[in-house]
Amino acid sequence: MTPDFHFLKLCRESFKAASDATCDLAGTEAAGKYICMGADGTPTKGIDIAAEDAIVEVLKADGRSMRIISEELGELLIGKSPEFALVLDPLDGTYNASAGIPFYNVSIAVATPDLSDISFGYVRNLVIDEEYCAEAGKGAYLNGKPVRVSRNTDLKKSCISVYGYRQNTEKALNLHKNVQRVRLLGSVALELCYVASGRLDAFVDVRQALRLTDVAAGQLIITEAGGLVTDGHGNPLKLPDNVMNRVEMVASNGHVQGKLLKLL
Repeated sequence: MTPDFHFLKLCRESFKAASDATCDLAGTEAAGKYICMGADGTPTKGIDIAAEDAIVEVLKADGRSMRIISEELGELLIGKSPEFALVLDPLDGTYNASAGIPFYNVSIAVATPDLSDISFGYVRNLVIDEEYCAEAGKGAYLNGKPVRVSRNTDLKKSCISVYGYRQNTEKALNLHKNVQRVRLLGSVALELCYVASGRLDAFVDVRQALRLTDVAAGQLIITEAGGLVTDGHGNPLKLPDNVMNRVEMVASNGHVQGKLLKLL
């Protein structure tokens, strides 16, 4: 890996803490046990809180003042004058983890305290040894090797991920009809990374249901891999400054972006 990723060590320590805290829980009844309603308005399960608590302890021990935006706790300020913000999804893919499906991850984005600029993104599968990261202006990497989006320009030959089959059936069905393959894998952050590494040609969410914590890291990783990320109307994606507000997203290799937007 060529770039000097200043936050890579902290992200790896956070990942290890989450991994240690959840490895024996995954696939068990306790993993999916309801604990409380999270700050984002969705249920917090046992494995979610285990991962988040473990990561927060690592961040507190770091010694720097920071603002933490996390899916379960909402917001936490460490120190009085934050040097940066961390947008954290301690476990993305809760159902997969609870069911023992090996596709769930830790997602961390580093941003300015007001979240106006994201400088670093980190997504790592908690089961398979795959670590994605990107630093603004320095490219995207998988296990230390550069990755790029696919070169496919033909939407009819595309493999995409589509979320929205319940909330916006018509749009989702239209997408299904116009691509070759659809994969729905249950972990947004990892699916965004699959676009960045060329495994998928695009990711589309037409539910208006994505949270800041779902996409902050993956968005940067796709962009640094040469892809394109917009909202459902083709405008630059504006992420909210909290875990309650929702966004929709179209993320692709760039070559099929316009065709996808027309279908929407």
